[in-house]
Amino acid sequence: MTKYGVSILVFCFFSIFTCFAQVSADCANAVPICYNTPVNGGTNGYGIDDFNGASISGCITQGSGTIETNSAWYKFKTGEIGQLGFNIGFDTTEDWDFALYRTSDCSTLGEPVRCNYFDNSDDSSFIGVGEDPTGIDNIQYDDWLDVEPGEEYLLMINNFSNNNSGFSIQFSGNIFVEFPNSALDCDIIDNLLGPPVIACDNDTVVLDATTVDALDYEWYLDAGTGYQRIPGESDPELSIAVSGMYRVLVVRPLGNNLISETQVAYAPSPETFSLEDETACLDGTAIDFNTKDAEALGAQSPLDFRVSYHESFEDAFDGANALSKEFIPAQVLQTKYVRTTSIENSMCFDASETFDINGIELPILDFDTEVFICGDEPVVTIGQRIPDANFTYEWSSGQTSSLITVAEPGVYTLSVTNIQGLIQCITVRSVTVVFSSPPIISDVTVEYEDDASNVVNVFLEENGDFEFQVDNETPQDSGVFNNLFPGEHTITVRDVNGCGSDSRDIVVVGFPKFFTPNGDNVNDAWKVDGLSALDNPVITIYDRYGKLLYQIVENSTGWNGSFNGALLPESDYWFKLTYTNSLGENTKASYINNHFTLKR
Repeated sequence: MTKYGVSILVFCFFSIFTCFAQVSADCANAVPICYNTPVNGGTNGYGIDDFNGASISGCITQGSGTIETNSAWYKFKTGEIGQLGFNIGFDTTEDWDFALYRTSDCSTLGEPVRCNYFDNSDDSSFIGVGEDPTGIDNIQYDDWLDVEPGEEYLLMINNFSNNNSGFSIQFSGNIFVEFPNSALDCDIIDNLLGPPVIACDNDTVVLDATTVDALDYEWYLDAGTGYQRIPGESDPELSIAVSGMYRVLVVRPLGNNLISETQVAYAPSPETFSLEDETACLDGTAIDFNTKDAEALGAQSPLDFRVSYHESFEDAFDGANALSKEFIPAQVLQTKYVRTTSIENSMCFDASETFDINGIELPILDFDTEVFICGDEPVVTIGQRIPDANFTYEWSSGQTSSLITVAEPGVYTLSVTNIQGLIQCITVRSVTVVFSSPPIISDVTVEYEDDASNVVNVFLEENGDFEFQVDNETPQDSGVFNNLFPGEHTITVRDVNGCGSDSRDIVVVGFPKFFTPNGDNVNDAWKVDGLSALDNPVITIYDRYGKLLYQIVENSTGWNGSFNGALLPESDYWFKLTYTNSLGENTKASYINNHFTLKR
């Protein structure tokens, strides 16, 4: 852990005090606010009716009498461009509402640009514009305001409950991050002591009433029981130690004395306690930073302060780019910066602590997850080729080496463990071992539906992970080929894992299943189409007893169904085909021993 020696001097914007108040019930006397915001000790009535008897203004509707019941009016003017919001904090048992008007003229309020009117049945601690500072999804919040310099606003805050212990206002938005001292225009405040001051309890506040012709200064404090003279304080400057309403009487020579009042309120500053370093596996598992919050807060209440985690000190100091509380480490060593922030006042914070995350690297396994072995290789070695002596290895089969030899197909899983103290980081990788055998073609059939259609079926001795191909066409999963062109073809079957192949040459021709040699000049001769695709083809026709009846060559007109001039009877007849193959050899066509029918 590292403790940064940083002196953090910031202005607080927000806290709840019930002992004093700065409030105006009437719009015309709206209390001006700028970079410091008021703390209200309760409202009491609404003064005059600022809505002139109207029954509704935006979301605020008339109660038993007027729109206002117990109201407080404030005004502010923007000094820069940016996103602006505010939080109104109060006791969870009370019901407060607000309406915000973009105008400086109480007689022409118009419709509110932001408005909230809920009964606080959820017991919320805040209402406002922007985001609830506790981080919850609060329906009692309106969208952020996008403002330009010089815009003037009137804000009415109204109490509708029997309880009325007061409220506080805290401004928010990126405009206060980019322009912390000029987001709001303080020229609207004309007061010797300046605007209300709200500071963190470790800040030093000095009120300055210096007047050129002053004879004396008298300082007073109202801590909730009325103004009382502060003994011994007669200097033009007063160092403040406690919250309250402060008044100065400036005594001047001509009796034209000056009286000025302002409010000073302190909000508690958090302290970030030291946090233990974390050790985690770099396996994508998240570290729950919510469990670190208690370390950072110590005895401080999580209802008063929230903890956030950041990648850099700058982000922690600015409250920017907070990390997810479900943080996934990805580096061997990382330093996280912790910010503890007052929920009541986001400008009261402590960003002095860090902690380290020590990431344990996982063993890297890069061996193949699939291994294919041909049947003539009975064993195979699988696993991590180069072991690491710092890791332990264990296979699902029980072996404890990085490499094992297996003789059976199956799935083998290797678990590799990196042990660092009490932390075990485990990497798991599985390899599937497949024993393949080369394909063996047991038969090929060529079935002819007619002289133009054919079906080739390839049969294997054993099934496997095979692909089928005819000639140089695209391989397919099936051993069935339809309507091959007449001629010589090569059928090839391959093991997809590279474990061998088998091939057969076939011849495909076209022939009619029957013919009718009856002299009507229709289908009187039987012949085979596609012979022109072969060299020196010869068709030999037989009867059922194997007797040679006729031979057809390439340019023959076919067989007319006779033998030695005598007509043969109706029956089935068989044929075979020979030809000269691509090697110049006289070859009998395999898988052609088909029959056809002679009909009279």
